[in-house]
Amino acid sequence: MTDSPAPRGRGPEAPSAPRRHARTLATPGADPGTSSTKADARRAESTHLTPQGPPSGRTTGLAAPALADPHLVYDPVAGSGPKDVVILGSTGSIGTQAIDLVLRNPDRFRVTGLLANGGRIALLAEQARRLRVRTVAVAREDAVPALREALTAQYGAGEPLPEILAGPEAATQLAASDCHTVLNGITGSIGLAPTLAALEAGRTLALANKESLIVGGPLVKALAKPGQIIPVDSEHAALFQALAAGTRADVRKLVVTASGGPFRGRTKAELADVTVQDALAHPTWAMGPVITINSATLVNKGLEVIEAHLLYDIPFDRIEVVVHPQSYVHSMIEFTDGSTIAQATPPDMRGPIAIGLGWPERVPDAAPAFDWSKASTWEFFPLDNDAFPSVNLARHVGELAGTAPAVFNAANEECVEAFRGGALPFNAIMETVTRVVEEHGTPRTGTSLTVPDVLEAETWARARTRELTGQTTTATAEARA
Repeated sequence: MTDSPAPRGRGPEAPSAPRRHARTLATPGADPGTSSTKADARRAESTHLTPQGPPSGRTTGLAAPALADPHLVYDPVAGSGPKDVVILGSTGSIGTQAIDLVLRNPDRFRVTGLLANGGRIALLAEQARRLRVRTVAVAREDAVPALREALTAQYGAGEPLPEILAGPEAATQLAASDCHTVLNGITGSIGLAPTLAALEAGRTLALANKESLIVGGPLVKALAKPGQIIPVDSEHAALFQALAAGTRADVRKLVVTASGGPFRGRTKAELADVTVQDALAHPTWAMGPVITINSATLVNKGLEVIEAHLLYDIPFDRIEVVVHPQSYVHSMIEFTDGSTIAQATPPDMRGPIAIGLGWPERVPDAAPAFDWSKASTWEFFPLDNDAFPSVNLARHVGELAGTAPAVFNAANEECVEAFRGGALPFNAIMETVTRVVEEHGTPRTGTSLTVPDVLEAETWARARTRELTGQTTTATAEARA
């Protein structure tokens, strides 16, 4: 659905058809005289450059560039001035922090489009007015009358309102609209279609929606150009920055940190009776309820392991998870010479968002820095795989590939909703997900993954999970009777 009032201009810097090119930044050991500056790149003719090789002519044995590479910059729009940005999920945690960053840096970023589910209409209208966006989109068509009323109240008399898009395809339409960067901050596998649309349209994709990569990895890899995806998850933004210190051929191990969530240190038996309120009390991060519960089960960390494998093309047996309660070190890379490079900041998502929107340039004062005049203690613990089996299960489905990750993710989403609704105890979340994954079995080999494959697998997984959660609810009620 589209509601199109008077058109709004984009500004003089933005061409009608974006030009695309990937450029290579200086790699350690390379001749600095061969690297391109941003100005040089934007003056250059449109072209695709291959990833820069390792220092001193050393060969890597790596067949293709990884999806995320800090040595490459994909610049879809030539020209100077602020980057035009579309924000998907603007009223959520990622979206609101991204808007804060944009409003503090109007010389760097200009938001042209916003999308939200439709549950916080007043906030969406306020965001649209403050940013003077061209397009506002909502996933729920029934939210359009309230949105139009809220926009009318925000804008001055006689001032043209932004274009309104609504419905299931609104996110996909907006992701393909004319802009430089799409920030996908949607939660859940519904983010896959807009991820694919942004890549196909040639936009830089600042990816916070990990689920779209999890469930559609081969589809994303088939469309993405070198340097086109910038990871926004704090862990993957950390790996991205640490990788700038070397090359993928130098990597021995990726070390993904986990806060441990609200239940760090508890045994599986001690988790049996935890409540939804307990699970939502994350000690470090302020996030939406689904992601917060995923952090409590460590499913979020399992998804991040799959995401790290897909983004950096590192085998699962070389991706380790370590518990770091302070959440200061967001992830680390261990290189083949024994060196470990860690990326550390106080817990604040505006830093990773700034990397996603601004790379290869950093945004000054994007997020708080450490006060090194004060003493602090940083701790690291091994992961308890018995109490939190989600990470090993995620490795398993990641190695199975095909539709297995989509089944894992869909079953978990259904279990989280059942847990939030009181229909499933905490430990039964992973027990149910494991059973659904086992019933799904090994995906067919020798065929290419398609979007219908993903949707069919998700539909089956959701239906089967609802059956199992219903059985669990009945059995629990009978046991208490």
